[in-house]
Amino acid sequence: MPKARKSQISLLDTPYYHCVSRCVRRAFLCGEQDGKSFEHRRQWVEDRIHTLSEVFAIDVCAYAVMSNHTHVVLHVAKDKADAFTTEEIIQRWHKLYKGTLLTQRYLSPELCKDLHETQIKTVEETAVVWRKRLIDISWFMRALNEYIARAANKEDDCTGHFWEGRFKSQALLDESALAACMAYVDLNPVRAKIAKTPETSAHTSIQYRINAARVGKTPKRLMPFAGSPKQNIFQGLPFTLPDYLQLVDITSRYIHPNKRGIVEHSLPTILERLNIEHEQWLILTTQFETCFKHAAGKVIHLEQYAHNQYQQRVQGRQSARRLLG
Repeated sequence: MPKARKSQISLLDTPYYHCVSRCVRRAFLCGEQDGKSFEHRRQWVEDRIHTLSEVFAIDVCAYAVMSNHTHVVLHVAKDKADAFTTEEIIQRWHKLYKGTLLTQRYLSPELCKDLHETQIKTVEETAVVWRKRLIDISWFMRALNEYIARAANKEDDCTGHFWEGRFKSQALLDESALAACMAYVDLNPVRAKIAKTPETSAHTSIQYRINAARVGKTPKRLMPFAGSPKQNIFQGLPFTLPDYLQLVDITSRYIHPNKRGIVEHSLPTILERLNIEHEQWLILTTQFETCFKHAAGKVIHLEQYAHNQYQQRVQGRQSARRLLG
């Protein structure tokens, strides 16, 4: 029986999550089928991810839009949401939904003056609910998948489910799991032989980062890199951008057909810091979803996660020992 979504998301254990949505119909999300191209839908998904990153207090770390599924690695920024004013919460929510008549009046300088104290209290209570939703991964994925499903159904002139009933969620419990999962997501098109290199992988976060880096900029709609944990003076991914780009670039060369399983000892020192062997790194970046189920990380973190989730046994312990040390 599937685990309830609320029991899979535990901010006590980690703010990082890998989410996967797959199409339920034979019709592709993207790609080509029966002579008809659906490639333009990739841009729909990417644009929607970018939009949601500016509305929710959830940072996008990585994403890849594939032919029949999507990957996103998300970071829940609870502190950011806690700092929002009532007005900021309503403004963000109204970018996606109409809200209520009272919240619409609350944002109008003229109409707001006529609101009674009880009406203002109602607005504030509504904002409390919306604040929680702005850090809720289920709401993020709902806002992504429903939007794409409606657009695809309209274009296909049909009704019914477009996605599987539930998106898959994996908790990323430590730096090692986060780095491996991000690389796994960013290299999806290369592994699927859709692209030859990371920089030519259209509609992926790695291409977005590379294009921005070429002109000396940081992608506005992606979580930035902050360096090592000791250097974390601002909220960001616990790696440096050059280290990560080099890591993905070199890894991509060894998951190419005819070179599978061959890894040089020239991978960046980031793997030494993460205590991951080169051979294990190749397995992680090609088989991450099969290696771990609901959570990924080192054994000690999996045990703590299982304890916090009241699980009787630790899932993924063997993979963690074999691949993450």
